[in-house]
Amino acid sequence: MAEPTPGRRPTVLIADDEATNLQVLRQILQNDHRLLFAKDGAKAVELAQAEKPDLILLDVMMPIMTGHDACRALKADPATRDTPVIFVTAMADTEDEATGFELGAVDYITKPVSPPIVRARVRTHLSLVRMDELRESRMQIIERLGRAAEYKDNETGLHVIRMSHYAQLLALRAGWSEVDAEELLAAAPMHDIGKIGIPDAILLKPGPLSPEEWAVMRTHPQIGADIIGEHRSKVLALAREIAWCHHEKWDGSGYPRGLAGDAIPMSARIVAVADVFDALTTARPYKRAWTVEAAAEQLRKDAGHHFDPQLVELFMGILPQVLEIRERWKERDEELVSAP
Repeated sequence: MAEPTPGRRPTVLIADDEATNLQVLRQILQNDHRLLFAKDGAKAVELAQAEKPDLILLDVMMPIMTGHDACRALKADPATRDTPVIFVTAMADTEDEATGFELGAVDYITKPVSPPIVRARVRTHLSLVRMDELRESRMQIIERLGRAAEYKDNETGLHVIRMSHYAQLLALRAGWSEVDAEELLAAAPMHDIGKIGIPDAILLKPGPLSPEEWAVMRTHPQIGADIIGEHRSKVLALAREIAWCHHEKWDGSGYPRGLAGDAIPMSARIVAVADVFDALTTARPYKRAWTVEAAAEQLRKDAGHHFDPQLVELFMGILPQVLEIRERWKERDEELVSAP
């Protein structure tokens, strides 16, 4: 679908083999929309691929290619499959409607059309398109901010991708819904955003930190929470609590607030397990990567101290899927050795 730009009228493609029907829909929609017209399904598909309209209105009974066949073609093409399709047709029985929805249409308008209904249905589905675009843009911004923090560290953007997917898998195993787990996937990349506020001399220091330097380093969770701020958006709220709390430990020895047990948000407990596992099994300029077996054993040792013991147990149960993700997003020239 076309990217929204300020002041741009949404583009609607109308396909119908009857000139009178095209004229009626033109009169209804022309004041608020940029309109494209096709007199058969094949031309509609061709225009959709070339022009990327925001919405498509399809008649069913058309020559060369029917509306149903055009809809199949549109949904089979990655470039047009997300463009919403509304059938506008005189075929009004339940079976016809069911066929349209099975093909991927989002709505069904019967002829003769009512102008208020057409305007309302078009407005509703264009609003949904805008909501999807805004959500996608928000997710991309969150991911890119998370990756921005990696430029200040010795880690890589692949670390953010891997650990976020590990966290999503673990959340699902812990009983989260698919929607909630997907929101965690989107929020997790922001976990170390606070490192943007840590001086490079400390963040990139090759040797051990002094007590004074370590005190500065331990401020990055609070900095992260401050950067993200408080929001009604669930994804940003998750991102904030993860950034703030992912260095808290199950036994209360973590930072910045010394939270313990269930007082640590579940989102942060999940990300802590995913983050440490990936950090251990990935090579960095200051260390070689641990084997999967050694990293898993370390998680087990730290269960009940650093990590929620139940989450560690669940993580071991999804280790095969975790390793599939790790292989998909593996680092170049990775060298594995056993933990010291």
